Amino acid sequence: MPDQPITHLRHVDIAVQDYDKQVAFYEQQWGLTKAGSDGDVTYFAAEGSPEQYVVRVRRSQDKRLDLVSFGAADRAAVDGLATRLATDGVQLVSEPDKLQTPGGGYGFRFFDVEGRTIEISTEVAARTHRRIEEREDIPVRLSHVVLNSPEPERMMAFYEKYLDFRLSDTNVHPQLGGIMWFLRCNPQHHSMAIARCPHVSLHHASFEMRGLEEYMRGSGRLMRDGIHKVWGPGRHRAGNNTFTYFHDPNGNTMEYTTELETLDEDTWHPHLYSTDDPETSDVWGTSNPMNDFVSREMFNDPDRGLFVAPPV
Repeated sequence: MPDQPITHLRHVDIAVQDYDKQVAFYEQQWGLTKAGSDGDVTYFAAEGSPEQYVVRVRRSQDKRLDLVSFGAADRAAVDGLATRLATDGVQLVSEPDKLQTPGGGYGFRFFDVEGRTIEISTEVAARTHRRIEEREDIPVRLSHVVLNSPEPERMMAFYEKYLDFRLSDTNVHPQLGGIMWFLRCNPQHHSMAIARCPHVSLHHASFEMRGLEEYMRGSGRLMRDGIHKVWGPGRHRAGNNTFTYFHDPNGNTMEYTTELETLDEDTWHPHLYSTDDPETSDVWGTSNPMNDFVSREMFNDPDRGLFVAPPV
């Protein structure tokens, strides 16, 4: 198995109660492209991404994170990870096999230490994609996902041990200690982060824009459209990426970002960034202040799908 078996974040799948509004939001306002639907499940692609889809929305009475999907280097990586997890008693949802989702491929699913469904896959067919043009304010691709956890240290240890994620940086609160851990699976500063929260839930999914112009145009367009802005626009210290966070129709947080830092992994040393310094949250100082209200806005509702595999 390769030393770094996970290559990238592939897609984030959610189940929502107000399905029709969620589908309309992604297609008409967020800037994703409908790539397929069977009536109760819709797949959304990003025009600049070779992934078959970057978000899947499923109709359900239980709001939940259905799964997070990561790409693997090859079949040996998929098989090696499945064996590593199963040997230590981690519950597999499915054994490595041919995938039945768009693009096919080879992969398996398991429950992480807090019960989220995680998918590992390889050999998924690439989607025909295109270059995003100047001033085109739609996502190029999925950037990263952040997961809320009541036991973030345990979560981080799990992902380091079993999926070989590496710590890039940590945000530290003067009273609470660590509150956010940024993890990478490739030179991108983070493909995943873990946030301290009273319960398990999706913190946010982040979408990469072409550049600053397109990021600002997209952020402004959504604000003009009356989409609830949670925080931003600004630029984080950890990762040096820009941010504007919005609530989707079901209360999940979605982010437009750009210019996420690429690291030299041979020389990088993780930092501890204190939230006492306002530049930790926003180097530019252009966003609304980070405070308890903004934090609670990103807590989301407790996930109702823990240790229950999604039906698709």
